[in-house]
Amino acid sequence: MQYVAPVGIGVLYALLMSLVREPHRRRLNALMVAGAGAAYLSGGGLGGWEFAFTALVTYVAFRGLDSWTFIGVGWLLHTAWDVVHHVKGNPIIPFAHTSSLGCAICDPVIALWCLRGGPSLIGMVRDRGRSREEPRATMAR
Repeated sequence: MQYVAPVGIGVLYALLMSLVREPHRRRLNALMVAGAGAAYLSGGGLGGWEFAFTALVTYVAFRGLDSWTFIGVGWLLHTAWDVVHHVKGNPIIPFAHTSSLGCAICDPVIALWCLRGGPSLIGMVRDRGRSREEPRATMAR
């Protein structure tokens, strides 16, 4: 469950974000990755490197205001930071020792969705259902 739940959380994140229309969805995701980039600041587990990482992700998030690719890259950068924190023993949630590992599993799911352009998963399912119905209607004629 420790490995499956983070994947589900990533999918749930993409589903919930699918409720937001473009271009607001992209901009909101840029803000989310910027916030994730600052998540470790209060722990200070990596000293001054925490500030350098936050600055880098802030720049990537800024570029993400106009680019899903940059948002996806931001989530992948955060994944790498999660792994470093998990190995070093400074979890994102201080009382949950494996929280950085969970985040490192969840973030690439979100990154893949972003690198695909952050499509509406709800719209994709709805469109897939419609395309299956059309051939049946054609056959009935």
